[in-house]
Amino acid sequence: MGWQAERDKVVINVGGVRHETYRSTLQTLPGTRLAGLAEPGAAARFDYDAGAGEFFFDRHPAVFAYVLNYYRTGKLHCPADVCGPLFEEELAFWGIDETDVEACCWMNYRQHRDAEEALDSFESPEGPGPPEPAEPKRLCLEEGRPAGWWRRWRPRLWALFEDPYSSRMARYVAFASLFFILISITTFCLETHEAFNRVINKTETVTTGNQTGTQVAVEVETEPFLTYVEGLCVVWFTFEFLMRVSFCPDKRDFIKSSLNIIDFVAILPFYLEVGLRGLSSKAAKDVLGFLRVVRFVRILRIFKLTRHFVGLRVLGHTLRASTNEFLLLVIFLALGVLIFATMIYYAERIGADPDDVTGSRHTYFKNIPIGFWWAVVTMTTLGYGDMYPMTWSGMLVGALCALAGVLTIAMPVPVIVNNFGMYYSLAMAKQKLPKKKNKHIPRPPQPGSPGYGSPGSGPNAAPGSPRGARRVPACPLAQEEVVEINRAGFKGSLRGLMGF
Repeated sequence: MGWQAERDKVVINVGGVRHETYRSTLQTLPGTRLAGLAEPGAAARFDYDAGAGEFFFDRHPAVFAYVLNYYRTGKLHCPADVCGPLFEEELAFWGIDETDVEACCWMNYRQHRDAEEALDSFESPEGPGPPEPAEPKRLCLEEGRPAGWWRRWRPRLWALFEDPYSSRMARYVAFASLFFILISITTFCLETHEAFNRVINKTETVTTGNQTGTQVAVEVETEPFLTYVEGLCVVWFTFEFLMRVSFCPDKRDFIKSSLNIIDFVAILPFYLEVGLRGLSSKAAKDVLGFLRVVRFVRILRIFKLTRHFVGLRVLGHTLRASTNEFLLLVIFLALGVLIFATMIYYAERIGADPDDVTGSRHTYFKNIPIGFWWAVVTMTTLGYGDMYPMTWSGMLVGALCALAGVLTIAMPVPVIVNNFGMYYSLAMAKQKLPKKKNKHIPRPPQPGSPGYGSPGSGPNAAPGSPRGARRVPACPLAQEEVVEINRAGFKGSLRGLMGF
């Protein structure tokens, strides 16, 4: 019996750490790499040391302990001290499906992909560089034929206006854009100050039937120099917008971008206002008056600063990533407002004067809709003091409302703060991480090499795992994947170094 048990044992050396298990344990996951060690002839297909009586794999030893534990218990857990891409590569090498990761560890395992998607949003436009061997075919160019001036200069000009960190000239353009944005916002604010507005009497000729008379209209006119300053800013914004739309690599993505829509909406009213100013028809004046009202869209230019300040981009990504938390906060707040507005209305009726039929003389809460405003102000801890309870029962409801408001706001906020911290750390890493020009890409194991082995290639191998039938690729890195990694260049290097 002891001799048979010794024969059933398998010794696996992973990165210098020896592990012992039974062949029956390895056979619990057919079609995987370790299951091939339990098949006849495994010593010829894998790196086997006959003297030591062990199989050797030059892989991560700490991760392999979790992999082997999956064979023993049927539950795959993710180590907390190992970055997601490393664990993902190890699972691919051992031929294990990532969907077998337990629910308790899935969020930790999936977090690195969310970080990679967030990192892509901070990716700078790719500058010009020599094409890779597969690049001419991908760009539909003939091999050996030099690219035209448009393909050479378009990436450079696009990076000049889009990425302030691509070159020194791009920084100058970014400073100019920032200067005009600040001037435009300052002009917008000064136009509303009474010192820069003057009241003028304009005489107009009015025709009523067969009679023609004059009518004096009072209008408010802004100082002309502010209009000239705004016009100069609009000229720069127009030039910048046309350059960006002309040299952008993808027109469809450019049109879908919210920042580009804001640029267009902020520029268009100025030209319409200038074009209609010389017209005297009533329709033109109505349109001109409407355009003066919608001047507030110019303040949206403040969002253009997100191209130049990483912190604003981090805030935007945080708001998008925290949509569910904000929705949850609004739902909690709406429920609290409805409940406490109703409670304060009836609580204030308890101490009402018997002669007061409506019960509204001694209180501000004459109806429930009025209580909505009080509940919002109280739950958000603002407390304007314009409305407050006057009875002991109303004060009790007010205290409960303030306490519930603090708890309601405190619950979703930590999640939002964590999202902001994650995006901020990614943005800072993106700014400080040095670029790697040459990245070593390991080749997949070739036939005849010690580490080469086809999991599940034996006659008794059957596809599947305890959670469903799945066929795992024989090689952890197929040739197509190697090509994609080579094309990724700096992006793949960055993701690997980030550890997400």
